[in-house]
Amino acid sequence: MTDLTSEQKERYHRNILLPSIGIEGQKKILNAQVLIVGSGGLGSPIALYLAAAGVGHIGIIDADRVDLSNLQRQIIHSTPDLGRLKVESAQEKIERLNPDTKVTTYHTRLTSDNAEKIISSWDFIVDATDNFQTKFLINDTCIKLKKPFSHGAIRAFTGQTFTHVPGTTCYRCYLQEPPAENDVPRNVIHLDVMDGTLVPNISFGFSVIDQVAKIATAPMDAHLMVVHPERWFEKLAKDGVQMCSFHWEAATRKTSRHIEQLHALGMKAGVAINPDVPVSKLYPFIGK
Repeated sequence: MTDLTSEQKERYHRNILLPSIGIEGQKKILNAQVLIVGSGGLGSPIALYLAAAGVGHIGIIDADRVDLSNLQRQIIHSTPDLGRLKVESAQEKIERLNPDTKVTTYHTRLTSDNAEKIISSWDFIVDATDNFQTKFLINDTCIKLKKPFSHGAIRAFTGQTFTHVPGTTCYRCYLQEPPAENDVPRNVIHLDVMDGTLVPNISFGFSVIDQVAKIATAPMDAHLMVVHPERWFEKLAKDGVQMCSFHWEAATRKTSRHIEQLHALGMKAGVAINPDVPVSKLYPFIGK
């Protein structure tokens, strides 16, 4: 590896100060090749931060174009990029941010036909996709090719991430197969218990943003939630909520009755360790 130039030492000074990186570590970063699958809400900040850190070669694969609804979260794109290929928009921002970083773009979807060919030439893969099929494809291809990868997923106010290196836990270790489409409801409320009463736990992920607004602004909803939860459940059902999960640490003896009431209203309900789980992964209530 070649020595860092004086300009690179200045640019990456804060990286170099870290004992776990130093000069030699920064050289490795500059020689690294990272493929990012997806240039949306997850891929955008990942690409910018990796480029800023000095990753020498970044690949971006995405088949979409920038549209207006992307701009409140996909920060690598901006208003003048509307209608452009996402990979071209991302490449321009990365190269503007750091001329040390070479960018290779793939204006295509990752499929079973091209996954091995694309992934095989990269050192590390970042899964920044938004669907189970592609996540499993990345996992299976990386396992086969013995490639390390980082998985990321986000929904509403919650997210998850883990990194796999060959020989360690992979995506299929905790989610063996892609869940069926109707097993991942869109309208979900996660409930907690505070001082013996039900409260919506926003940190555990409301997927229905209008429900948050209603609960935050309507005193009657708050009253029903505390005093007559069964009437609040009826209102949730009318508003289209499909599933209520109870945080397992907050479950009480009342939880069993609440679950029965929700089932009677046609909603999925149960206890969840992780709120972003498919319906089939909900646990029955176990009293304590």
